[in-house]
Amino acid sequence: MGDFAERNDPAGADFAKRTHRLSLAELRDDYGRTPLSELNCDSNPIVQFERWFKDAQAADLKEPNAMILATATAGGRPSSRVVLLKEVSDFGFVFYTNYESRKAQEIETNPFAALTFHWPELGRQVRVEGRVQRVPQEQSAAYFHSRPKGSQLGAWASRQSAVLPNREPLEAKWAELQEQYATNDEVPVPEFWGGYCVVPESIEFWEGRPNRLHDRVRYRRSGEKKWIIERLSP
Repeated sequence: MGDFAERNDPAGADFAKRTHRLSLAELRDDYGRTPLSELNCDSNPIVQFERWFKDAQAADLKEPNAMILATATAGGRPSSRVVLLKEVSDFGFVFYTNYESRKAQEIETNPFAALTFHWPELGRQVRVEGRVQRVPQEQSAAYFHSRPKGSQLGAWASRQSAVLPNREPLEAKWAELQEQYATNDEVPVPEFWGGYCVVPESIEFWEGRPNRLHDRVRYRRSGEKKWIIERLSP
């Protein structure tokens, strides 16, 4: 145990002697919903995703388009955060962000990412892995101008991921921009802001089943338009 602490704990604390501990061992759901079968899945994973997404919408879930985006540095250190899916097509999954943010910097140096959608009320999860690329500038502009004006100004006001001494400079910048564009119907798109598309190489659909014998169906890309469907052990 001492060796573990020395290798992994920068504070040098012995894991066995931890004084604050929250055990979640008794938190569990035995599930028991409709089984997921590779035999009744659509041959196109995007169509299958749309089916499940519509189920999440019909269940009136809050922000069913929320997804965990995991990126990594060139050296392999991972980071993750929740972002919002804004478009899905046969090409991939699109989200928007500041190109100077941490996630964008990591994408530029390591253009691979993973997405996770979790809909616990439905006992479902979707995982996406693939290469990331910027969407065309005109697509980013079209989405930017569809946002509320306050959000457009917010994109200009924030140097996303940069350190701030406190909240005041952020609010002052936003107020300055609000005054500057008070009579303007259109706010220009920042050159440092736009969209990314995760082009999937694999998409996995997970559905909870009793006794932890969950269903996992993975689509794996084979060629430009063909997908291999396979069941994974839970």
